[in-house]
Amino acid sequence: MKKQNLTRRFLPILTACLAISALSACNTLSRFSEVGGGPKLTNIENPIAKPAYRPVSLPMPAPQIAEDNPSSLWRNGARAFFKDHRAKEIGDIVTVKLDLSDSATLANSTERDRNDSEDTNVTNLLGLEGEFAKVLPQGILPGSVMSFDNVHKTQGDGGIERSETIDLTFAAVVTQILPNGSLVIMGRQEVRVNAELRELLVTGVVRPEDIESDNTINHEKIAEMRVAYGGRGTLSQLQQPRWGTQIWDIVFPF
Repeated sequence: MKKQNLTRRFLPILTACLAISALSACNTLSRFSEVGGGPKLTNIENPIAKPAYRPVSLPMPAPQIAEDNPSSLWRNGARAFFKDHRAKEIGDIVTVKLDLSDSATLANSTERDRNDSEDTNVTNLLGLEGEFAKVLPQGILPGSVMSFDNVHKTQGDGGIERSETIDLTFAAVVTQILPNGSLVIMGRQEVRVNAELRELLVTGVVRPEDIESDNTINHEKIAEMRVAYGGRGTLSQLQQPRWGTQIWDIVFPF
């Protein structure tokens, strides 16, 4: 029974070690195969045929039935010179120009001094003021029963300096049309370089008339704009404290 329990306990560890060894061996073999020639390019393949392929699902406008009008020179849906190519329907794409250069400097200084003093005397209490001295001959005097003296002093300095700069141009998709005609847009980008993934997510509300003729819009014309720009990967993990340290900073009260 003890041998079986030990085997069950160490079996996952052995499996993980074998998997890591296999991956390192594959990496070593691939590096040997690249000696003198460099990394090899992957072959052109059909992405739909891959097992991990998933069709893209985005909001699409309602289909419009084209009316046949043989007497007209223009055809509905044609990309003619006089057609407005700006985004106006669900599923249309608009180019967002994000140029954020924000900086702020805040300084605060507080200083406070306070002195309090209070004396309590019993000069006349129905003739009983002399009895205090008999009960406590060494600890109390009728002319000075209680005396308080407090001194408070507070001084604090604080400063905040912040600066952000983001300069990006990306495409966003119209996901909703509000009752007043405004368009809700959402744009998302993911760029992976080696083991680091950079993510950008922007959402907001724009007016169709604010979209330029080249189907672009600047970020200052986006209402309720939400920008999330960050990354995750090996470098991001190294730059932040471990989860144990984060939990300790939250729990530790001092």
